[in-house]
Amino acid sequence: MRFHKYHALGNDYIVLDPADFPDWGSQPTTAQIRVVCHRNFGVGSDGILWGPLPAAPGTFGLRIFNPDGSEAEKSGNGLRIFSRFLWDNKRVGSEPFSVSTPGGVVQSVIRDNGSLITVDMGRVSFDSERIPVTGARREVLNEKIRVGGRDFTYCAATIGNPHCVLPLAEISPKMAHQYGPEIEVHANFPRRTNVQFLQVLDRRNIRIEIWERGAGYTLASGSSSSAAAAVAHRLGLVDRSVTVHMPGGTIGIEIGEEFAIRMTGTVNHVADGAMHAELFAVSV
Repeated sequence: MRFHKYHALGNDYIVLDPADFPDWGSQPTTAQIRVVCHRNFGVGSDGILWGPLPAAPGTFGLRIFNPDGSEAEKSGNGLRIFSRFLWDNKRVGSEPFSVSTPGGVVQSVIRDNGSLITVDMGRVSFDSERIPVTGARREVLNEKIRVGGRDFTYCAATIGNPHCVLPLAEISPKMAHQYGPEIEVHANFPRRTNVQFLQVLDRRNIRIEIWERGAGYTLASGSSSSAAAAVAHRLGLVDRSVTVHMPGGTIGIEIGEEFAIRMTGTVNHVADGAMHAELFAVSV
């Protein structure tokens, strides 16, 4: 059972090609996902990229699974990694190509011999119905939320998956670990949410700490970078070209008209290997 492991700024994913898993049907089970992603009992990763799947001509289908077995609509780092996997396997060249996810279709371009990938992520929306956020329909900007005995101001956004962005003067990994889990499952967010703690450094640089829905504390995230940069721009705090600093490294974000996002970042190929059947004898 072949697997292919990559990381994007320390955010690691395992690519599983459905063609290598004929007995698994249309998708891996929750139990299979959990054990493959487990850091002690499995290969270990922040998620599984299941593809390529059948899609429109010239498009590669992709589904993204979190370590807890839940499905993510979209992942910026996952999309860059999947694009690199397609490049490594000579399924794409230097021309732009499309990837279809439950969170929308994106366009990728491989650069610098596969080490740098640009993805047109789609448009960010702050519409409460699209994200979704409970309550009357509105743009969710500078609203209040109370978690862990502390009041925060937050903005919500979607780029095909939900995000809660909290602008703060200072941020830390401890803050993400302390408040992220509670915000992820807060009643305001009926589909749960990804969480970004945002510090604006200057007009062209922001810093974020990330708590990912279904994955927990994460060193880097492409969709989180996209959402946080878009929120900072919507609030008038940054320009259209933003470098997002995370514990795992940096991602470049270009904000176009109507908050169309172009993301550029690195990908590293970690390993190719085979999973033994004994792996799946353990429940986690």
